[in-house]
Amino acid sequence: MRFRILGPLRIGDGDVTVTAGRDRVVLAMLLLRPNGIVPVEELVDAIWEERPPATARAQVQTCVSRLRRRLDQLGVPPATIVSDPVGYGIRVGPGELDAQVFARYVDTARAAVAAGQLAEAQRQFRAAIALWRGPALSGTASRSVRRGAQALDEKGFTALEECVDVELRLGQAAEILAVLTEALSRNPLRERLRGQVMLALSAVGRQADALAVYREGRRLYAEELGIEPGATLQEIHQRVLAGDLALAGPESRSTAPVRCLPRAISDFTGRQETLARLVKEIEEGRTRVQLIDGMPGSGKTTLAVHLATALSDRYPDAQLFIDLHGHSERGPLSPAAALAALLRQLGVPGDRVPAEADERVALWRSELAHRRAVVVLDNAASAAQVVPLLPSGPGCLTLVTSRRRLTGLDEGRPSSLDLLDPDEGVDLLARVVGPERVAAEPQAAAEVVRRCGRLPLAIRLAGARLAHRPRWRIADLAARLADGRDVLTELVAGDRSVGQAFALSYAQVSPAAQRMFRLLGLYPGAEFDALAAAALADVPLSAAEHLVDELVDAHLVNEPDPGRFRFHDLVREYARLLVASRDSDDGRRVALDALLDHYVDTAWAVSALGEPAASRVGVEFPEPRRPDLVEAGLAAGEGWFEANRSSLVAAVHLAEQAGLPRQCWQLARATWHFWFAGGHLDELIETHSAGLRAAERLGDLAASATMRNYLSSAYYRLGRFPETIDLMETALRDRLRLGDDQGAATIHRNLAAAHATDRRFGPAMRHFDAATPLLWETGQLGGLVATLNNKAVALLAWGRYEEAQRVTRLQLALAREVGELRLIPHAIGHLGAVRARLGDHEGALRRLHLALRLKRRSGNRLGEAEVLNDIGAVERALGQPESAAARHREAFVLVTEMGDPIAALACRNLLGLALLAQGDVASALDLHRRVLVDATRLNSRYERARALDGIARCLRDSDPAGARSHWTRALALFREVEAPERHEVERFLAERD
Repeated sequence: MRFRILGPLRIGDGDVTVTAGRDRVVLAMLLLRPNGIVPVEELVDAIWEERPPATARAQVQTCVSRLRRRLDQLGVPPATIVSDPVGYGIRVGPGELDAQVFARYVDTARAAVAAGQLAEAQRQFRAAIALWRGPALSGTASRSVRRGAQALDEKGFTALEECVDVELRLGQAAEILAVLTEALSRNPLRERLRGQVMLALSAVGRQADALAVYREGRRLYAEELGIEPGATLQEIHQRVLAGDLALAGPESRSTAPVRCLPRAISDFTGRQETLARLVKEIEEGRTRVQLIDGMPGSGKTTLAVHLATALSDRYPDAQLFIDLHGHSERGPLSPAAALAALLRQLGVPGDRVPAEADERVALWRSELAHRRAVVVLDNAASAAQVVPLLPSGPGCLTLVTSRRRLTGLDEGRPSSLDLLDPDEGVDLLARVVGPERVAAEPQAAAEVVRRCGRLPLAIRLAGARLAHRPRWRIADLAARLADGRDVLTELVAGDRSVGQAFALSYAQVSPAAQRMFRLLGLYPGAEFDALAAAALADVPLSAAEHLVDELVDAHLVNEPDPGRFRFHDLVREYARLLVASRDSDDGRRVALDALLDHYVDTAWAVSALGEPAASRVGVEFPEPRRPDLVEAGLAAGEGWFEANRSSLVAAVHLAEQAGLPRQCWQLARATWHFWFAGGHLDELIETHSAGLRAAERLGDLAASATMRNYLSSAYYRLGRFPETIDLMETALRDRLRLGDDQGAATIHRNLAAAHATDRRFGPAMRHFDAATPLLWETGQLGGLVATLNNKAVALLAWGRYEEAQRVTRLQLALAREVGELRLIPHAIGHLGAVRARLGDHEGALRRLHLALRLKRRSGNRLGEAEVLNDIGAVERALGQPESAAARHREAFVLVTEMGDPIAALACRNLLGLALLAQGDVASALDLHRRVLVDATRLNSRYERARALDGIARCLRDSDPAGARSHWTRALALFREVEAPERHEVERFLAERD
């Protein structure tokens, strides 16, 4: 055995252990959770408890490293300890951990008891008990370790007690009496053990000693615990007094089988895989308590009844069912009332049902101790309601259903029911309304299932409406569910409704959670986090987390990923109805205002992590309304945007529709950098178009100019230059009308870049020249560096290499002086490109490779692609076309992911030249022809010219006339866009005259 924890911690079969105290604690914590992951925070708590040092996480890592070395020394693979982003775990195979071997023996023994094989059960129990060498993990003092060890010790005692029950039934009282008496002396407060000693003493004729054991126990319980002995021990005491000397275990009586399960519905559909899995797990002895939770209407009761019915042969003595009314108008049953009902189901006469709750628990467990029974506890309200109802007999199975997650139950395997998949939902509808009707309208049936949110109850109720209206088509009901009316009013049949099911769950949560639930009905997106909930409800973040967790436990909210929450569609509709009917207009308005301010404030703060400072000049937002939420959002970094991506778009539209124009345009602006840098241009256009409408509705000229400027960036990236320039020229007029030199400078700079990219270098230089003094005078030195960067790019494209080199050196010097380090890799890359154009290939590659490393480090993917293309062009010139092609392919992937179609055309044209240099004329020709089609569609004159040039190069040997034709067309375009490539094409044509 590789690891032993049922006693002092040992590695292997000898006395080898881990001597370093912290290392031993870490190993113990991992072995208490084998094949799982223990979070680092739990390891820190286990080692240092209340006072961890600042370096605690690093020290835990050191402990793990030492443990791996120690295991390696002992012949255990170091990879046995695994790392995870959350923490650490330990891989343990079958037979390698004594606690797992113990559990397997005990499970086998219990199965043997249930099958009536007592001798085999004794053998398995004794094998399990023999693994114990003392208290679990003795010698390891950590409180966290002790808690886990105490749980193991309890399992050990329970196994011993169950083994004694078996041995008493086998008539072995004399053989076990000494060991039993010693065990009681070590654990004098264990009632079950005391009762077993009394039974054994009685069985060998020592009634007086048995009564003395009872008196000693009664005295101890009174002194130590302040209680009387329990009902079971008192019953044994009475039997000893009565002189029943033939005791060999708890009283057994012949009982007739009890059948109290409700009728299983005939149209059970959609849970066959879940049913099969649960049956398999139960038959393999993996659980004696199965928890089934899920949202209202998900089919929990139906599944539990079918599961109990499927297992009835395995539990022939009793099949019991009770509705605990955890979520009903009458209120939850008390455990005492539930026990009385269950005892009556077992045939216990009313006069034998004790008045006290504790005595009912004892009688209930005594009745089931030697029966093979399945008990369905349906619609449980809480763990506290369920615990007294759990049988203790080894042959019993308990199925518990609840709308809440019963996290307070120490025992039980949870299974949360998901929604039906679309095909299962259609099958269920067909069973209710008839397969012929569904087969005649399959698309309408699928739409009804979708509108019902794939919730079984909703589908059943929709099907019931159709079944009672044979003249209706399924499409009629689909239309009623889709035409904007209250969907919940359509999902009613008799006295059953989806809304009523939700209302019962809603009534069970606290008033604060009810308010949170209603306000979340205002939330515009599909998913939300606790930050948004805290903003909506205007509560501290910790309180919001608690309230949302309460809603999750009640299955009113789902948690598809840690920290991300969402409503089922119908539950969201219910929340919207509630907030509209129970909260005032002012209350709803205040909540929406707070939510939108939270998104504006957090998006603006998080965008500062990546957006250049020069882009943020002149845009001022108020101080954050909830700094605590902004700080929490910042902790997630730019990942906050990705997590809230769809919600941010929805929030912009919500602000526009709710008449909150300030938050509408500000939120659009605050999200701009995420949309633009990530290539999410559809979202950029959608949000900024809404923001522009809101700014115009406000009559805010500055806000309108801001929206036009940033909206134009999407059209610029898409190569739609007329729209780009039109938006920016309007924005420039607004800035000039406001006398805003700072804003005007920014727009001049952007107009220059747009004209340059559209190959209109004259207008571009005029706007560069207009921007430069304004930027200098308004102190926008970061913006001036960016302007010099853009100007250098334009000069390179224009073929003015010496001038581009001069501007780039000025840009580099100014960037260093003002601390605009982000643009230094750009300058280095431009210098490399200039050297390449001037024929200095070695100097070009040095600079370009440096620029590539810097841009990769900063995450500038478009800049990385630009440099990769420049490197590829140089490598092609140096006779390395294979390497060049690889560079261009890598660049193409980057720009495609970033959504830049014009840059993608450039990559493909350069790749075509590299393929041609490799001698693959056919592939190069095909690629250039495809680029020509796309460049024509996108109206990119320059890339169209380069594609024509590439085609001509491919044809010059095989089709000289065709090559000349394509070069002629390319030359016309190159001249139109003032491209330096025109000189080389002129030379090619001259050579062919």
